[in-house]
Amino acid sequence: MTKARTTDGIDATTRRRFLKSGGAALSAVVFGAGTAATAAGTDNLPPDIPEWMKAPGEPMGSQPYGAPSPFEKNVVKNISKNLKQYISASSRTPLQELDGIITPNGLFYERHHGGVPTIDPAQHRLMLHGLVERPLIFTMDNLRRFPSQSRIHFLECSGNPGYTKPYGKTASDLVGLVSCAEWTGVSVKLVLEEAGLRPEAKWVVAEGADAAALTRSIPIEKCLDDAMLVYSQNGERLRPQQGYPLRLFLPGFEGNMSVKWLRRLHVTSEPTYSREETSKYTDLLPDGTAREFSFYMEAKSIITRPSGGQRLDAPGFHEITGIAWSGHGRIARVEVSVDDGKSWQSAQLQEPVLTRALTRFRFPWRWDGKAAVIQSRAIDETGYVQPTLDQLLAVRGENYFYHNDAIWPWRIADSGEVTNALA
Repeated sequence: MTKARTTDGIDATTRRRFLKSGGAALSAVVFGAGTAATAAGTDNLPPDIPEWMKAPGEPMGSQPYGAPSPFEKNVVKNISKNLKQYISASSRTPLQELDGIITPNGLFYERHHGGVPTIDPAQHRLMLHGLVERPLIFTMDNLRRFPSQSRIHFLECSGNPGYTKPYGKTASDLVGLVSCAEWTGVSVKLVLEEAGLRPEAKWVVAEGADAAALTRSIPIEKCLDDAMLVYSQNGERLRPQQGYPLRLFLPGFEGNMSVKWLRRLHVTSEPTYSREETSKYTDLLPDGTAREFSFYMEAKSIITRPSGGQRLDAPGFHEITGIAWSGHGRIARVEVSVDDGKSWQSAQLQEPVLTRALTRFRFPWRWDGKAAVIQSRAIDETGYVQPTLDQLLAVRGENYFYHNDAIWPWRIADSGEVTNALA
């Protein structure tokens, strides 16, 4: 007899068996916890009526801008306490604490080169000049008159993570310099068409209004494709840390090129070779040459649960879940290994699977209580397969710093403790 299949690839017989055996086990855990908690003096668990049912809660309007529950106070950005200074620095998204693919604005990763400026949007201007027929200066109101668009894309720092030890302990430590949002703004192509490009226009040099005046050269092909002038993120105006009131956004390109606090677009025939594309954001190869203009972020994935810093409480069913992304398009497949890379199985991709956006994957796993190493690898629509760290180092050498898209395995001890298997 042929077994019925479910949409996530788990046969129906297996699902029913899990629900029957696993459900009973979970009930035992819940009732066990309740008994222990009551013995410890907590009266809010069944069969008692919890205290929050005995009186009205806070009135509507007590929070003019909504805030998370106080019980989620530890879900915050990962900010190192050991930095020499915090002007040119970064903070990381707590990936292991999140679900879905959208990063809340308050947890979106940050990377700054000259601190966060406070900019009055009424006094902010975008200059467009160089190899155009009509040099233009836009106010924010001018830009908002253009037809708008909203798209979901990830943003990732090119140094997410580095290649050398010590490696991070948590998913956030390792690859927390990536986040995903719905971005709203104006097509760069529309603005360039308004100014009229000259035939010799090949590059657009973008400059930010921060103290570092961060400057990057953008190929004209990207500007005429999917580049955006963004003024909103996840439905609200950009936060100052994300470039308020205006930033450039280049889907799939390394994060530093999506210039924040955008004040100038200079159309040229050549790249400017600024500080951020010579002494920074280039890589020395083993033969002594330097790799420059490495724009695209390659396919990558990370298991976020279970992951470093977490602990499996008991043998039995545990869903493995994580995120995958690629600067070259959609994620075609994510494979998971639970035996230290000896074998791989396809995970379920959660809809929607969007181009150049985070994709959530899930894999059903029954842990037998023994030590194990779990890991994931992403395959994007171009056929690119996420490599191991050893494979990358063999090609790029130890002087390489940026664009590390290696597989990161997690080691699960028989105690259930989860740690970085490469640390």
